[in-house]
Amino acid sequence: MSGTNSPEAVKKLLENMQSDLRALSLECKKKFPPVKEAAESGIIKVKTIAARNTEILAALKENSSEVVQPFLMGCGTKEPKITQLCLAAIQRLMSHEVVSETAAGNIINMLWQLMENSLEELKLLQTVLVLLTTNTVVHDEALSKAIVLCFRLHFTKDNITNNTAAATVRQVVTVVFERMVAEDERHRDIVEQPVLVQGNSNRRSVSALKPCAKDAYMLFQDLCQLVNADAPYWLVGMTEMTRTFGLELLESVLNDFPQVFLQHQEFSFLLKERVCPLVIKLFSPNIKFRQGSSTSSSPAPVEKPYFPICMRLLRVVSVLIKQFYSLLVTECEIFLSLLVKFLDADKPQWLRAVAVESIHRFCVQPQLLRSFCQSYDMKQHSTKVFRDIVNALGSFIQSLFLVPAAGNPATSNQAGNNNLGGSVSAPANSGMVGIGGGVTLLPAFEYRGTWIPILTITVQGSAKATYLEMLDKVEPPTIPEGYAMSVAFHCLLDLVRGITSMIEGELGEVEAECQTTTEEASSPTQSSEQQDLQSASDQMDKEIVSRAVWEEMVNACWCGLLAALSLLLDASTDEAATENILKAELTMAALCGRLGLVTSRDAFITAICKGSLPPHYALTVLNTTTAATLSNKSYSVQGQSVMMISPSSESHQQVVAVGQPLAVQPQGTVMLTSKNIQCMRTLLNLAHCHGAVLGTSWQLVLATLQHLVWILGLKPSSGGALKPGRAVEGPSTVLTTAVMTDLPVISNILSRLFESSQYLDDVSLHHLINALCSLSLEAMDMAYGNNKEPSLFAVAKLLETGLVNMHRIEILWRPLTGHLLEKVCQHPNSRMREWGAEALTSLIKAGLTFNHDPPLSQNQRLQLLLLNPLKEMSNINHPDIRLKQLECVLQILQSQGDSLGPGWPLVLGVMGAIRNDQGESLIRTAFQCLQLVVTDFLPTMPCTCLQIVVDVAGSFGLHNQELNISLTSIGLLWNISDYFFQRGETIEKELNKEEALQQKQAEEKGVVLNRPFHPAPPFDCLWLCLYAKLGELCVDPRPAVRKSAGQTLFSTIGAHGTLLQHSTWHTVIWKVLFHLLDRVRESSTTADKEKIESGGGNILIHHSRDTAEKQWAETWVLTLAGVARIFNTRRYLLQPLGDFSRAWDVLLDHIQSAALSKNNEVSLAALKSFQEILQIVSPARDLDKPETPPVVNVPVPVLIGPISNPGMSRPFVRTDSIGERLGRYSSSEPPIVTDELEDLNLWWAAWNTWYRIGSESTKPPITFDKLTFIPSQPFLTALIQIFPALYQHIKTGFNMDDLQKLGVILHSAISVPISSDASPFILPSYTEAVLTSLQEAVLTALDVLQKAICVGPENMQIMYPAIFDQLLAFVEFSCKPPQYGQLETKHIANAKYNQIQLFAPAEWVALNYVPFAERSLEVVVDLYQKTACHKAVVNEKVLQNIIKTLRVPLSLKYSCPSESTWKLAVSSLLKVLSIGLPVARQHASSGKFDSMWPELANTFEDFLFTKSIPPDNLSIQEFQRNENIDVEVVQLISTEILPYANFIPKEFVGQIMTMLNKGSIHSQSSSFTEAEIDIRLREEFSKMCFETLLQFSFSNKVTTPQEGYISRMALSVLLKRSQDVLHRYIEDERLSGKCPLPRQQVTEIIFVLKAVSTLIDSLKKTQPENVDGNTWAQVIALYPTLVECITCSSSEVCSALKEALVPFKDFMQPPASRVQNGES
Repeated sequence: MSGTNSPEAVKKLLENMQSDLRALSLECKKKFPPVKEAAESGIIKVKTIAARNTEILAALKENSSEVVQPFLMGCGTKEPKITQLCLAAIQRLMSHEVVSETAAGNIINMLWQLMENSLEELKLLQTVLVLLTTNTVVHDEALSKAIVLCFRLHFTKDNITNNTAAATVRQVVTVVFERMVAEDERHRDIVEQPVLVQGNSNRRSVSALKPCAKDAYMLFQDLCQLVNADAPYWLVGMTEMTRTFGLELLESVLNDFPQVFLQHQEFSFLLKERVCPLVIKLFSPNIKFRQGSSTSSSPAPVEKPYFPICMRLLRVVSVLIKQFYSLLVTECEIFLSLLVKFLDADKPQWLRAVAVESIHRFCVQPQLLRSFCQSYDMKQHSTKVFRDIVNALGSFIQSLFLVPAAGNPATSNQAGNNNLGGSVSAPANSGMVGIGGGVTLLPAFEYRGTWIPILTITVQGSAKATYLEMLDKVEPPTIPEGYAMSVAFHCLLDLVRGITSMIEGELGEVEAECQTTTEEASSPTQSSEQQDLQSASDQMDKEIVSRAVWEEMVNACWCGLLAALSLLLDASTDEAATENILKAELTMAALCGRLGLVTSRDAFITAICKGSLPPHYALTVLNTTTAATLSNKSYSVQGQSVMMISPSSESHQQVVAVGQPLAVQPQGTVMLTSKNIQCMRTLLNLAHCHGAVLGTSWQLVLATLQHLVWILGLKPSSGGALKPGRAVEGPSTVLTTAVMTDLPVISNILSRLFESSQYLDDVSLHHLINALCSLSLEAMDMAYGNNKEPSLFAVAKLLETGLVNMHRIEILWRPLTGHLLEKVCQHPNSRMREWGAEALTSLIKAGLTFNHDPPLSQNQRLQLLLLNPLKEMSNINHPDIRLKQLECVLQILQSQGDSLGPGWPLVLGVMGAIRNDQGESLIRTAFQCLQLVVTDFLPTMPCTCLQIVVDVAGSFGLHNQELNISLTSIGLLWNISDYFFQRGETIEKELNKEEALQQKQAEEKGVVLNRPFHPAPPFDCLWLCLYAKLGELCVDPRPAVRKSAGQTLFSTIGAHGTLLQHSTWHTVIWKVLFHLLDRVRESSTTADKEKIESGGGNILIHHSRDTAEKQWAETWVLTLAGVARIFNTRRYLLQPLGDFSRAWDVLLDHIQSAALSKNNEVSLAALKSFQEILQIVSPARDLDKPETPPVVNVPVPVLIGPISNPGMSRPFVRTDSIGERLGRYSSSEPPIVTDELEDLNLWWAAWNTWYRIGSESTKPPITFDKLTFIPSQPFLTALIQIFPALYQHIKTGFNMDDLQKLGVILHSAISVPISSDASPFILPSYTEAVLTSLQEAVLTALDVLQKAICVGPENMQIMYPAIFDQLLAFVEFSCKPPQYGQLETKHIANAKYNQIQLFAPAEWVALNYVPFAERSLEVVVDLYQKTACHKAVVNEKVLQNIIKTLRVPLSLKYSCPSESTWKLAVSSLLKVLSIGLPVARQHASSGKFDSMWPELANTFEDFLFTKSIPPDNLSIQEFQRNENIDVEVVQLISTEILPYANFIPKEFVGQIMTMLNKGSIHSQSSSFTEAEIDIRLREEFSKMCFETLLQFSFSNKVTTPQEGYISRMALSVLLKRSQDVLHRYIEDERLSGKCPLPRQQVTEIIFVLKAVSTLIDSLKKTQPENVDGNTWAQVIALYPTLVECITCSSSEVCSALKEALVPFKDFMQPPASRVQNGES
């Protein structure tokens, strides 16, 4: 009040006072003189005070009674004008606080009088107010009087006065309490002893109160009395009072000054003892009243509730509960229970409305609610007040929807404004105006035909009541439709909002504190630990208590909340309302989750889920969980029944989407409304923000989302995100544009939801994964047995979750991949499977590319963990899965190939796991991976994996789906081998290191280290594995693969074999090469002989490969050749190995079995291999003397050139000097020189093999049919060609037996015929006398032998006869081709005109042996010329054999198959005899040639007088040439035989003579024409014979009797011959008559006549003693015969006769001499 204390203010006050007094005196001048005087004395008084005192105001106050007096007197005049002036002046004084207590009392008394006279009522009120508010001088009775005065003015007839008075009373009451508060403030520091209160009387305790407090106490106590209609104790003079006003005053005091009641026991006592009972008493009509109950039932009429009082009571109750809850626990329980009862449906609508408003006031005060819960719900025998409030709200809301029909008597006898039933059902459809017309709907709830608008009544979070504020209404107001619902709705929302924010706030604090305490506890200082533990345990206790409260609050309210909210959600037609409901459900669910209240959490979530789905949507998970207990059942809460209402289907919502339900058998379509979408978004929001507390209810959330996603037609795309897109099948989804724009947003939120899983803790994450897995299992169950589009939601989201949680992938990897692998990827539905695989592979790829900490390279365990599922996929048989798996491998290789490290075995294992039956595309993809590995990654992988690469590459070779892959994989094996070769040293080092490590581990564990080819060093083992793989491929069923593998195997062994340790070669030979040979041999011998049809029509198979057998033959050839080549080129390595000779035997055995196989190709190749190994020279000899065996002129088979391959272009660095090579293996020892003896053994083994092959292959089969196998010419040729080379090595020990064996083979080989279809190629045409190569070879073999014998030691020469025998046997073939067993052959000799092609194809043709026989003959002659004198040749009657052999063609002569034969035979005979006869003569005495002579004689006989007729077409020149040959033979007889008659047996000479005699006379033949006769008679030959006879008749040089004998013999033969001819001539001449005789006969007779004359001449010339008497007698005996010839007609004969007769004149002698010489 500083303004009134300033000097200016004081001065102004004084002036005003004086002017007031003057005015007063003026007014009262006429009528009221006493007043005038008082006023004038007052002026003086004022002036005096002002003059004397410095503290003017204090002085004024002291004298205030006097100063005020004039004004009081003025009021007493009751004159309005004067009274007004006085009151104004008094007010001025009061406002300056210059009124003392006494003055104040006087003023009040004066005012009371004015009041009683009803004067200046408003001014009075004003004055009282000023008096009481400006100072505190008025106490006790004065104060009570002032208050009563105001009360009384309140009840005047004047409305304005009443209202002003009411306001004044309110203000005055406030002032009284404010004074008390101020007083308390002043005395706050003085601690006073509380006075002991005894008994119930408040009289004694009041005395202890201070003045202001006492006033307040008295006032409050009287207000209670008044309201209770009792007499006041203090407010004396009250005439009337209303309860409404009293209640208002009580409420304002309680509301404004709660601290007074809380701090002072006396006041608390009043509350308990007075106010509460009063309230309860006043409530009674409301409690008892039932709408619609008939009055007759109760004895006394029930007082009807009175709105003004009821409403004010509720206000008081609100204040009591709000402010004094702690004091009035029990009373509040009663109040709250009453409130709850007021909501009952049978209470008047206005009562229910105000009750709801009251409840709303608590709902916005969460701490209060918390207290309720602690004080009631948590106490054992107390009402569950909090639960009841919530449940009551729920029931209230339900009851509003279940309105009784209009016309119910109870409602109609209410005032019309209560007829809610009518007013609701009438506009039931009014809110539905233009649902299609685009008119905005009123926000409302609508349920089962009941339509309730939503009114905007309050700002969220504040309880602004409407009807509780209607203090001026006496009649119950009309409650607008929807008001109570709206308030109740807000109650629920505010309740949820309050509770959740409070509990969450506290939870947050607790968590924060926990964190700090744990942090402190973890601090290292030892001393502080104890107290930290202490504080931590306090903390824990506190938390336990708090948590109990929170849980109780939630448990108490959730059922009721959920029931109400679900119903409202279903009924809501307004987006904003829906949003609020959903938000409430969401916050509750989250809170329950945080508190770990699973049942309630799931129930709220279920509600949201159900809201998201179309009505009655069959979703098992929602109907089977805990939520089931809530749906459509009456849920009893503490005896209060809460009806759960299930969603109704007929909500008038805008349909925004139509889709298919996700079910096994979808029935039609389902519709989604905008509300469903809104719920869905809430659900997403819930999962996104509160995922950590969802736990097991993830299942509900995800199941629902899955169904929604399905209905909306969102499909997974890469990375698992869902994008709008519809499958073709089923009625397509219909989406409105509204939803179309929403879809991307929804899909985005969905993705974000799973992205946010990275912030979940591990446990929550596991919940999420488990939920997705079980969801996926459900989807899979649904997809069984039909190929409909499955729901891929779960799989897609598993993928998404995995991808965002890569940083802690270990914790979820197993459940995640386990589910995808074991369940999804094995599902029969292809789309499901495909996605499972997609998810799995994406996860693996992402896991490998993710930047882990530590990186994968340092965390091998994690890397293997990530790769493991990839390997596991190999156990799944579905090709589409495997394709995905392989594509994944390919991508991993492309992106991470360099860093796979220990993951390589897994990756390679995946490629290797592809089986043959898995389809071409799979194999192709897997193979692509392998190719990539081999081309790019061999250097980066650990060397221990190389063996796996080899195995995998090999396994692809064995796949028979795609030939090209097999072939390429063999190429890869070559590349790998090349890589081994290049990087040999590094690989070897690394492998040895690894080996040592494994060895150590094995020893520690006490197990044996087990790996293939163990004793060999690891690098060699790697090679051996490679060889073994190729070896397997060499016996693949497909010929092309076998061929390629074989070539590669031998090329690699050839090219890189030098890298192997020496000892390893043992394994190569026995385990790789021989093993391979065995298998090939076995397969070849058992191969099918059926013709293979050309594959697929477009691949033509050459006829030489059209059976499996033929194809295997090729393999056998290749393999054998390869092994032989290795034996040949690497012999210097192999021979030092211990069992070389055994290996050699095995190889020979293989060569033998191949050579004897019934296949031309194989057998021939075997021989070529044989040839190859026979050209081997032992290294020692190689160095000493460069002597090589004669190279046989057979091309050695060359392996097909190196396989074209990128790796092949690099030149191999090879050390080929043998010394160097040997040095590499045994640097310490000198090079090993092979033992000569061992060498010999090897060669003899080879000879035995050769012999076995020869004898077996050429032995004729016993029976013949179409399929009989007969060895081919090239085979036989090759076989024989081997001998010379072989012989060089074994000649030292080659004996007769061996020669015989050889002979047998040569003979048999030559005898083998050729098949007619091959003959045109092998047989020379008949006209060319050429030898076949086989025949050449046979002769070469014999030639080699004879040359060896020639230079060999003496003892070898006994072999000559055998060779002659052999050759002569061949000579016989010229006339008598050999037989081959029982086989019938066509002899080529019969086909003189080369008609070979006319033969039937299956026939066999014997060769043309003539050239061969003739060549043999030439050889015989040559050889004989060289060896005629050898002892063995003489002893073994070789000459006789030759003659015997030649006799055959000679005797056949013209009948020989070839004319050249006999001619050659003759010339050969002549040559042989020219050499042999001298030898024979030489050995005449030994008798060794005795048997030869008859043979020779017979031969001459057979030849010169052959039985064969010369062919008709023989020309004259030919004939003459042939005659000359005969003449040559006779010449030989005359020169070589007859002259040495004395060394020759007599019989032989006799035979010769007879022969000459025969020859000297023309042989008659009737077949010749006249013209030819001269020539055909062999005149020359006859002449020659005759001359020879003559010559030996008169040999003058007779030295021995023997010679004489020959000439005598010759003469007698000659004479006898002449006699015969002449006789025959005479005979013929006589018979022929006039006809002339044949020409040749005439010639013959002439010849004989001439011979006779010659003979006689000769005899005459001979010394008489040389001529035998008999001879002369024979000559003379001719004479008569000659005479008889005289008659002949031929002039030629006549002249010859003349010549013959002339010499006879010398015989004309006297008879004496004849007698003399006649006998002897």
